[in-house]
Amino acid sequence: MSTKTPIVSFQLGKQGLTAGFIEMLKKTFKKHDLVKVNILKSCSRNKKEAGAIGDKICSELKQSENKGFTYRLIGYTLSIKKWRKAR
Repeated sequence: MSTKTPIVSFQLGKQGLTAGFIEMLKKTFKKHDLVKVNILKSCSRNKKEAGAIGDKICSELKQSENKGFTYRLIGYTLSIKKWRKAR
């Protein structure tokens, strides 16, 4: 029997990227290595803006933690991964 951890996913809506959202991600990354963030239409429908959101999330997380974070944007879904060692 495998014990896979479920993929945690959040939705980013019309309030956009707030300090509360970043804090929620920080708490989630204490237990999980992979988080998916769905960017809703009310937040952004511009691919460049969605990429900028991913950059901002990773830089905010890297400042608070001593780990490296990367993201991949597929459609309007960000997959954010925490690395075991700082990069």
